[in-house]
Amino acid sequence: MSDPIVGIDLGTTNSEVAAFVDGQVRVLGPGDQRILPSCVGFSASGELLVGESARNQQALYPERTVRSIKRKMGSQETVTLGDRSFTPPEISAIILRELAEWARPTLGRRPEKAVITVPAYFSDAQRSATREAGALAGLEVVRILNEPTAASLAYGYGDGTRHTALIYDLGGGTFDVSVVTVEGDITEVLASHGNNRLGGDDFDDLLAERLAQEFQKQHGAGLLENHPEAKARLWWAAEEAKKKLSQEPFARIREEALVTRAGKPLHLEMEISRVEYESLIRPLVESTLDSVSKALQDSGRRPGDMDAVLLVGGSTRTPLVFTLLSDMMGMEPRQDVHPDLCVALGAGVLASRLAGQEVNRVLVDVSPYSFGVSYLGERGGVPYPYCYKTIIQRNTPLPLTRTELFATSHPYQTEVDIEVYQGDDDDALKNIPVGGFRVEGLTEMRDINEILCRMRLDLDGILEVAAVEKRTGKSKQITIAHALQTKTPEEIAAGRKRIQEMHESRAGRFEDRFDETDEIDDDVLEVEAIETERVSLPGEQEAEGLMERSRKLFDAMHADDREEAIGLHEKIAAAIESGDGSALTDASRTLREMLFFMEGKPN
Repeated sequence: MSDPIVGIDLGTTNSEVAAFVDGQVRVLGPGDQRILPSCVGFSASGELLVGESARNQQALYPERTVRSIKRKMGSQETVTLGDRSFTPPEISAIILRELAEWARPTLGRRPEKAVITVPAYFSDAQRSATREAGALAGLEVVRILNEPTAASLAYGYGDGTRHTALIYDLGGGTFDVSVVTVEGDITEVLASHGNNRLGGDDFDDLLAERLAQEFQKQHGAGLLENHPEAKARLWWAAEEAKKKLSQEPFARIREEALVTRAGKPLHLEMEISRVEYESLIRPLVESTLDSVSKALQDSGRRPGDMDAVLLVGGSTRTPLVFTLLSDMMGMEPRQDVHPDLCVALGAGVLASRLAGQEVNRVLVDVSPYSFGVSYLGERGGVPYPYCYKTIIQRNTPLPLTRTELFATSHPYQTEVDIEVYQGDDDDALKNIPVGGFRVEGLTEMRDINEILCRMRLDLDGILEVAAVEKRTGKSKQITIAHALQTKTPEEIAAGRKRIQEMHESRAGRFEDRFDETDEIDDDVLEVEAIETERVSLPGEQEAEGLMERSRKLFDAMHADDREEAIGLHEKIAAAIESGDGSALTDASRTLREMLFFMEGKPN
């Protein structure tokens, strides 16, 4: 048996170790741990702390703790921890030794050889310092591997075909973007750009500052100045809120007894939305796009020349990053390899090959389909009840949980239907229905009521969908087994028929829901489509929009106009049911003309 060779991502903020185990490349660690914070320190008693324990004391005891040592690699600087001084390679060696110990239980022995990754822009001095760190840790560094190359290997770009890719790497402490060509084992970095002082930690800083401002606003200015522990707690709370906002539209922060004033503990409790958070970090994210532009320009390539955009680094989970990068590049970035582990996995692929194993790429479980729900929105400038919002994006690693915010469509609405589809078309009816349920007993509100739709998809293909009334927490959910199995034409037809019958049973005839001699009931404001066939008549969608616009004017209509509008609604409904396109066109034209005059009247 050949000596095992491990792949190591020696990162600025976090580090990982990977190796070939049981026929595949895996990231190794004790228990469920796979990520080691790149932090080293000494406790007050002189005990060496590595990883999470060092990170936990860093804010309170910065004089005994060091992080982001990678930024000092290749320099002559030393760092002082208590009464001891260390060179950057010595600190890095401590981290590497810890990672080697993480690999020992799985491999059966401590690894003695490693592939270690470095940024593409690392100088010879920095690369030499990395080799020195490996030697100090008792590791033979068989290869120094560029991080973009590692990422391309993790994604499978090493199959002999020539590929050109843009690798966007936004970690905790650094950002870099590279344009690379990959062919076989050869990866050529055409251009790189970045900022080694920009990362997810900066996002945390901005959010922590926002939390501090809110605390000062609630309890008075200056309270945090002499309380480093309180500041540290706010920073940790900000980091947790950031992670939650990558999956949820809101995050609630509650930190009890941050400061005590006159014997009274002062708390912080607030909610922050993803919208507000993204407004804080948008300038930083947009600055990364400037680097993308410069890297493309330096490489002589355009966005359309890329075969793929690969996401690397935990901070790429931020939805704003995905959205802005998609818009700029004209394609959706790939995120099917765990962004925190991507570089380590790529290093593990090369390490495995050097050890004589046949490995092309890492094996990952991803969702092959997108899942989302329908909602009332606008298409072509008119209301349409089958707009579609993706909640789970295809090619996202499993298991995963994602949540999006929706709202009721009319005042005092007490129930909503949640219809779940599989697909990517923005028209829900062009996707595949996979299930649905109704939530009843919602709070009656004159304004809109916010509903959170949460989806969880596990490794077994079981999809759990829950709708939660944000105001009260009232919820209902369904479980859809075998969500990842390909649907047969019969199953698709049955699903569409079920949805059609449900809407028909609720919609009925308009005259059954409205008596012109009575006052308008609020339920009339609800938009519900009357779908009878999968293929609509020409002009059917526009007709539905016209009916909805006229319903909103019933209160202001003269009785004669209202009666005429109701008659036109009946003609439109009858034309749709019978498939009479000519009658639909005539009734729609008359209703359109009526609305032209009605909507043009001054209030």
